[in-house]
Amino acid sequence: MKVAVLDKNGKDTGRKVELSKEVYGIEPNNHAVYLDVKQYLANQRQGTHKAKERAEITGSTRKIKKQKGTGTARAGSIKSGVFRGGGRMFGPRPRNYSFKLNKNLKRLARKSALSMKATNKAIIVVEDVTLETPKTKDFTTILSALGLDGKKSLFVLGESNKNLYLSSRNLKRTEVIINSELSTYKIMNANSVVLFESSLEGIEQNLSK
Repeated sequence: MKVAVLDKNGKDTGRKVELSKEVYGIEPNNHAVYLDVKQYLANQRQGTHKAKERAEITGSTRKIKKQKGTGTARAGSIKSGVFRGGGRMFGPRPRNYSFKLNKNLKRLARKSALSMKATNKAIIVVEDVTLETPKTKDFTTILSALGLDGKKSLFVLGESNKNLYLSSRNLKRTEVIINSELSTYKIMNANSVVLFESSLEGIEQNLSK
């Protein structure tokens, strides 16, 4: 699969790069994508939620009414969850939501996500860009040139670039990462994935194993 390489002004440089069919041209596995995204979101949960249960409520332990003869249900404690101010029945407790997935499945999920984007022509390849100083205005100019204004976009770099990262940090709908940080969730969450030329080799090495 050949894709044209654009410059930072959104113009065709006249060069093309070959995207590996093993990474960008496979039959997507929707269930693998679902599991990897589910794991990513589960890992974001802190799991620190907690409600006070019956044993943790401060209140009298006196039996509040006699056992028989009232015509209503038996009740032994004001701390019961059926009364106002009582403990929460089956309330949330702190827990760990994370779960394991094997490496092959996660690799398949990322390849499936990239293949979906490639099929929908949502992958853009751009020659490497450097900014002399961190400036959001310069980065928004690049976004406009690539037609990504107001769209969720994911920029994938070959190596860390502090100025590019800092220039994009204030933009809520844009994220800049290096190829080793690429995840299924981030790919699927973006409308367009912008790959810098220097990132292509690293991505294919990581996902062709």
